[in-house]
Amino acid sequence: MNKTIITLLLMFLSINLYAQEAPPARKFSPKEFMNEMEQFIAKDACLTPAESARFFPLYEEMCNKKRALFDKARQLGMNKPATEAGCLKAIQLRDKLDLELKRLEMIYHNKFLKVMPAGKVYDVIKSEDKFHRHMFAGMVKKYWKK
Repeated sequence: MNKTIITLLLMFLSINLYAQEAPPARKFSPKEFMNEMEQFIAKDACLTPAESARFFPLYEEMCNKKRALFDKARQLGMNKPATEAGCLKAIQLRDKLDLELKRLEMIYHNKFLKVMPAGKVYDVIKSEDKFHRHMFAGMVKKYWKK
């Protein structure tokens, strides 16, 4: 009888400890992600408050349009078409989306150049890449740790 009570007590304690170790699940927030990215870019690219005020509205506009293209590409890749003709059409559409994405970036890079010097735009582009690599590395550590 005592062994049963002790066993149950140890099981309860171990379950309780395990539950306390698990961090609370956080849902992805696009707004929070964008805020973190803007802060990182502004700091890393050494943007002044005036430059940030002119740049980030354009940057957010570009990101929203890019997200729409990414969503189309993701939908396209969800299910493999059943026919060769369908696969060909999906490949061609994906290529068009990739070209449209690059065209969009080129248009917005030219808009950025109207509000900031080329050196700052270059720094922003590098900072954005650095931010994404940094975030991806954090996610890899988080999920491979398990």
